[in-house]
Amino acid sequence: MPQAALKTGSFTYADYCLWPEDERWELIDGEAFAMAPAPTRLHQDFVVELAAQIHPKLAGSGCRVYVAPFDVRLPKHDESDARVDTVVQPDLAVICDPHKLDVKGCRGAPDWIVEILSPSSAVHDQVRKRALYERHGVREYWLLHPVDRVLTLYRLGADGVYGKPDVQGLEGQTPVGVIDGLEIHWPAPETDPTMSTGD
Repeated sequence: MPQAALKTGSFTYADYCLWPEDERWELIDGEAFAMAPAPTRLHQDFVVELAAQIHPKLAGSGCRVYVAPFDVRLPKHDESDARVDTVVQPDLAVICDPHKLDVKGCRGAPDWIVEILSPSSAVHDQVRKRALYERHGVREYWLLHPVDRVLTLYRLGADGVYGKPDVQGLEGQTPVGVIDGLEIHWPAPETDPTMSTGD
């Protein structure tokens, strides 16, 4: 759940690696954005459900799935890691090129990214990160609204641009364009007694 940048200046991955381990940040074009320390339970429910469905379906495909916190470095050219000024932590990332994976995480664009929205992250994920992922060639980008149960899905066209988004409710199943044969089956909404409005 990113907030406004709390560190002033322009930073790189070298700076990022020196910050306290109990703080979570993302860098986008050198600008630092603080991440909330703990997502909501509903957010975590969706992360676990997605990972549980995706992981077994990737066996033998060469693709791997990772959940946050997991650093994705997005270099602009071939600069060294120390000079990379964009590092994000998607809620869920699938990478199909093993050469992009190293001990630090991923260097280069994942094939598929899912971000689970919250009120504090909505603009960050829908505007700033959408443009970022398009520019770096993330082939498929899903924005999941857990409370409203709506999915906004972007796919990269042959021209390197996201086309018109596909917006759908979280019901039935949704095929994943970049992974042949993979469909996400959406669980029924949970009835939470703590959300009752009473009489």
